[in-house]
Amino acid sequence: MGGAVVRRVGQAGVSAAGGAIVVFPLLVLAPGDPARRVLTARGIQDPSPAAVAAVRDELRLDDPLPQRFWEWLTSLLRGDLGVSWRTGRPVTEEFLERLPATAILTTAGLLLAVVLSLALGLLAAARPGGWSDHLARVLSTAVLVVPGFLLGVVLLDLVVVEFGLGRVIADGTWATVFLPALVLGLGAAATWSRVLRAGLLEARGAAYLRVSRARGAGLMRRLLGHELPNALPPYLTMVGLGSAALLGGAPIVETVFTWPGVGRFTVEAITARDMPVVTGFTIIAVLVYVVVSLGTDLLTAALDPRLRPASDPGARRPAPARGAA
Repeated sequence: MGGAVVRRVGQAGVSAAGGAIVVFPLLVLAPGDPARRVLTARGIQDPSPAAVAAVRDELRLDDPLPQRFWEWLTSLLRGDLGVSWRTGRPVTEEFLERLPATAILTTAGLLLAVVLSLALGLLAAARPGGWSDHLARVLSTAVLVVPGFLLGVVLLDLVVVEFGLGRVIADGTWATVFLPALVLGLGAAATWSRVLRAGLLEARGAAYLRVSRARGAGLMRRLLGHELPNALPPYLTMVGLGSAALLGGAPIVETVFTWPGVGRFTVEAITARDMPVVTGFTIIAVLVYVVVSLGTDLLTAALDPRLRPASDPGARRPAPARGAA
């Protein structure tokens, strides 16, 4: 298991470097003058040529691309994400200031996704082919085919504007998190519920569960006491990977609901071509995904020893065939 952890840590570094290598030239080579975008973001709508030249000199935009990339990469290796071109503040400070709001949103979205996926998965698996199964599948399909930003706009208009049941502008606290978290978690809930349903139906075919059913065990007892524990490892794997992916969906949701988090700040940085912020968010997102994936692997291996590496002394070994020497 220790070797797997070391490999994943190495993969995290390689993935983060790969993301940086891809994002950096894309931002540099994108059409438009970053100096003008930065000045516009700073509130100067019609900058003079002298002001544009001053910003280009300040940001060293005329330096050769390899030199700029090398200087940025060496700063990154020292733990320095750079300074925001728009605000003039360190990127780390900007992220830390907005991190609590994003943490609230992603945590609430994850909790809602888990609760809804468990409910839909259990409902669908209780009577395969029945009305509950069809209802759960229709709901999950409807959620998956509707884009998240469109769903957010519709809910914002119906719930807040039409019925007045919430606030139009979210303030980054638990008091206003329900609608943004619901939009963030619905897509994940739809996917996870299908994985759970498949795992429950697969577990139902086990021999000892057929015996339990023949002995008269009730549906809920079989479903919750026997089938659900056996279906948890693949479900938890999907939840772990999906929870890291929620961070990737946060920028859109935060923008729609004006949520004051890291994601919205990054979207604004993309519009302004604020390269240090965009590259910093990319690297952090990659690292979070790798770390959460590692934690998910360790958890599922602890729950199901069959998933442990062969070199792990705690891994379950297949029993030798009868009559073997």
